[in-house]
Amino acid sequence: MSKKLPRADRRAQLLEIASDIVREQGTDALTLGWLAERAGVSKPIAYDHFETRSGLMMALYREAMNRQVEALAVALQGTPREPERIARVLAMAYLECATTIGPEWHAIGAALRGDAMMDAYHREMREEHATFYAEAIQPLSELDPATVRRRCVGLIGAMEAVSNEIAAGHIQLEHAVEDLASLNVTWLMNGR
Repeated sequence: MSKKLPRADRRAQLLEIASDIVREQGTDALTLGWLAERAGVSKPIAYDHFETRSGLMMALYREAMNRQVEALAVALQGTPREPERIARVLAMAYLECATTIGPEWHAIGAALRGDAMMDAYHREMREEHATFYAEAIQPLSELDPATVRRRCVGLIGAMEAVSNEIAAGHIQLEHAVEDLASLNVTWLMNGR
């Protein structure tokens, strides 16, 4: 058995091991029982932290999304408030984070689709991401806030699809950044 850790440290450890399981064996292998075994803790500890497999998957996705938003916020801090530069930074930060997190992020995102609770959670995460983008872009756009917000939802979908293609090795990161930055400027910042 693993030594006793503070609750937050144990949760972080469990999430790290869960991410390893997804990376090594896929989402189908990720169960609370297998997680507990790999972590060297009892099943009740894993269940206490996540309650259900869906709860664990949502916690993994939330962690990945939080890292992505943090990376975006940091990238935006030092960027001049020029549309082309902001667009490039947003595209680069999103795609770099998605590729750094690894293919398990895509597998977890796919696993979140399929049941109503997990679908709702995935939508909530996308909505939070779109809100972050809209807040960054709105001051540079001639479009009304509702239009910027709607288009950010579409842009998030485009970035998810492109990051899947990068993960599969079909698109190079540099090309994807240029394409998404161009889309961002044309669709969100030029008021067209």
